[in-house]
Amino acid sequence: MILVTGGTGLVGSHLLYHLTIENNDIIAIYRTQEKIEKTKKVFSYYTEEFQELFNKIKWIKADITEIPSLKPIFEHNISTVYHCAALVSFAPKDYFKMRHVNIEGTANVINFAIEKKVNKFCFVSSIAAIGDSVNGEFINEENEWVDNGDKHGYAITKYGAEMEVWRGSQEGMDVVIVNPGVILGSGFFDEGSGKMFNQVYNGFKFYTEGITGFVSVKDVVSSMISLTKSNIKNERFILVSENKSFKDILFSIAENFKVKTPSIKATPLMTSIFWRIDWFLTLITGKDPLMTKNSARSSHNQEFYNPDKIRNSINFEFEKIDKSIQDVCSDFIK
Repeated sequence: MILVTGGTGLVGSHLLYHLTIENNDIIAIYRTQEKIEKTKKVFSYYTEEFQELFNKIKWIKADITEIPSLKPIFEHNISTVYHCAALVSFAPKDYFKMRHVNIEGTANVINFAIEKKVNKFCFVSSIAAIGDSVNGEFINEENEWVDNGDKHGYAITKYGAEMEVWRGSQEGMDVVIVNPGVILGSGFFDEGSGKMFNQVYNGFKFYTEGITGFVSVKDVVSSMISLTKSNIKNERFILVSENKSFKDILFSIAENFKVKTPSIKATPLMTSIFWRIDWFLTLITGKDPLMTKNSARSSHNQEFYNPDKIRNSINFEFEKIDKSIQDVCSDFIK
C-alpha cells in the first residue's frame, strides 16, 4: 500500500494520477472535500476517462499535525510513503504555523513510518533548503545550508523537515529527498507558481530579472516514482530543468496566451518600496501580503542550480520549460 500526504496539492495531485495508472493500492489523506475536487480536476487535464482512475484512491481524512488521525492510516500495511504535504508561505506571520506543519508534521509521519517499518520514504523538499552558491559556482546537493540570518521561514522549515527525514534514515529507513525548483504545473492557478499564469493572463505589467531553477510538475513526480522504485537510498536530488529569469518565464507565458508581455521592469528599489507599503496595508486589512521582504529580495537574486546528479543517477531527461509553459497555458484556458 502506498501513502501520499499532500495529495490535494500541486505535486501530490499529479503524483496520484501517475500512481493510479500503475494500478497501485493508494491511500491519500485530505482535510476538506473541496480540496479533493481540485485533485480530480488535475486528473481531468490528463484524460477524459479520469473518474475510473480517480476512484482507485482510498481517501482518508487526516492531518499530519494530529497524531491520532495518522495512527489508523498506518494500520493499512503501508510499504511506501510519498510525503508531499507542506505549508508554503513567505509571510512572517506564518512562520510558527509552518514550523508546526513542515517540521512537526514531518516528524509525525516519519515516526509512524519507522514504527511500521515502511520500505521507502520519498520527501518533497525544495531548493530553498539547498545551500547558497560558493564563489559564483552552480549550486549542487553538496552546498552547505547555513542560516546566516537572511533565510525566510519557508526555507528554514523545509530544512528542518529534511533533518527529520535524515533522522528516519539513521533509524534504518530508506529515504530519498527531492529538491525541486519553482514547480510549473496545472490545476492550482490561485496559489504558488500558478498565480503567475493567472496574473499574466489578466494583464500583469511587471517583471524582474532574477534567475532561479524551474521544473515541470510532471518531471518532479516522474523522478520521485523512479527514485522510489530504484535501489537508491539516503540521497537528495535537485530537480531543475533550466535556470531561467522571471522575465523569460513571464514573457513565455504571455506569448503562449497571446496577451501583452509585462512591460515594466521592477527594480530592487521599486520592490523594496512596494513590500513596505504592502506590509502596512496588511496591518489595516488583515489580508495576506502580496509581497514580503524576502520575496522582494528573491525576485532579484540570480541563482543557478546543477541537476546533473539526478540525470546521471537514473538517466533522467527533463522537459524543456517552454514546453511545460505551453502545456500549462493550454490547460488554463480549457
